[in-house]
Amino acid sequence: MVARLVVAAPASGSGKTMVATGLMAAFAESGLAVSPHKVGPDYIDPGYHALATGRPGRNLDAYLCGPDLVAPLFAHGAAGCDLAVVEGVMGLYDGVSGQGELASTAHVAKLLKAPVVLVVDASSQSRSVAALVHGFVSWDPEVRIGGILLNKVGSPRHEELLRDALESVGVPVLGSLPRGPEVATPSRHLGLVPVAERSTDATAAVSAMAALVRAHCDLPGLLALARTAPPLTDPAWSPEPAGERVEPARSEPSYPAVPAAVATGAIPVAAGSVAVAAGAAGGPAGSGAGLAAGGSGPLLRGAPVGVPGPGDTAGNGTVPGGRRAVVAVAGGAAFTFGYAENAELLRAHGAEVVVFDPVRDTELPEGTSGIVIGGGFPEVYADALSANEPMRRAVAAFARAGRPVAAECAGLLYLTKSLDGRPMCGVLDAEARMTKRLTLGYREAVAVGESVLAATGSRIRGHEFHRTVVEPGAGADPAWGLLRPERRTEGFVQGGVHASYLHTHWAATPEVARRFVAKCGR
Repeated sequence: MVARLVVAAPASGSGKTMVATGLMAAFAESGLAVSPHKVGPDYIDPGYHALATGRPGRNLDAYLCGPDLVAPLFAHGAAGCDLAVVEGVMGLYDGVSGQGELASTAHVAKLLKAPVVLVVDASSQSRSVAALVHGFVSWDPEVRIGGILLNKVGSPRHEELLRDALESVGVPVLGSLPRGPEVATPSRHLGLVPVAERSTDATAAVSAMAALVRAHCDLPGLLALARTAPPLTDPAWSPEPAGERVEPARSEPSYPAVPAAVATGAIPVAAGSVAVAAGAAGGPAGSGAGLAAGGSGPLLRGAPVGVPGPGDTAGNGTVPGGRRAVVAVAGGAAFTFGYAENAELLRAHGAEVVVFDPVRDTELPEGTSGIVIGGGFPEVYADALSANEPMRRAVAAFARAGRPVAAECAGLLYLTKSLDGRPMCGVLDAEARMTKRLTLGYREAVAVGESVLAATGSRIRGHEFHRTVVEPGAGADPAWGLLRPERRTEGFVQGGVHASYLHTHWAATPEVARRFVAKCGR
């Protein structure tokens, strides 16, 4: 059994990331093996978690992966650890808009049977803190708030007033962090600056978080609380093909009818742009909870994503000569967004995963059979990406030969003709540019045609998060027909290229990885 804590707050901006990362680092420095987790689709916070613990930061998203997979994915990530710390998203009870608690921190805490530590920003209150905490403690009896961490406390006298007021609530105060200069974690248009872009400064920031937590939090008390979590009975998720089918029993989802215009790809692309802001509001940068997802019903988990199309074979990840297919995954400072399970699934299906840096490397890894280009901040590195003409030519030649390429968000931008006027790979007849408008939210989609990732009619859930638009030319079919919260087509399928704004978690649809590796093997 893994001891575990969920770090939550009444609202965004209360200090969850600083406290959670500091706890992870402090416990890891004490000699414990700490497993880091993040509620929701955010890629950036897990980078700091990984730096604090030396283990991959993993996401627990009850919308992208479905409630049934939260505990198995947790068990997979936390295997062999002494303690798991789960950072929440937004406010404790904030879930997908219109769908109750779905994907909220409270929902995940209940699925993990984990005690919650509530981080309270006490900077502008004293006795009122008791009413606030009482409301959160009593709102849902199934959520066990086992401790309070006071943040931004102004003085010893302020702390005394807060502790006196909270005595009536019956939840112990397990830490009191002073008001003062924030630990240096700079932000920009999509949230914190990723670790890969500031590794030295990020390491210093994580060390400062750990020191602050050690000095002002009751670590033995927090560890004792974590150890009150009962055993989980769910089997751990496995990326192995057999593991895909050994899952908790679940009811077969009921899908809405797919409009014929979507199924045939006849829905026109929104005028002038592949990406149209969904009108979703609320939620911090990097989060997907609290956003307009629309509709209800179970996760599109049992959908035929990756069911072999005409002429497709299962494949075993080998290329002629018996060698393993090499999947080149974009990394470096410009491409830092990716779920650990996606790479694990590629390996489990027989691929050799090799990371390359489109900013620094001048050629693809030797023997590359497929390319995966995930999310990140290519707009920040547009000059450097554009200046690396040898890599742009290599990617373009690979794609034009019909070889498998899967690109998400930043990867989509990299494949266009230009980004803010700077030449990119030119694989897609499209131009990309930055805007001031944030497009953010969960999506439900159906594949409108055959691609290296999905068969026609395959269902998937994804997440959009960007401040760019792509203005398409011609010569490519759309990748997805979005069903909720709005109906439109999105992305590109062109030869072996699948490029889209949607971030997807392949643990929910492992056939995506199987299909991609099979295409690489061919």
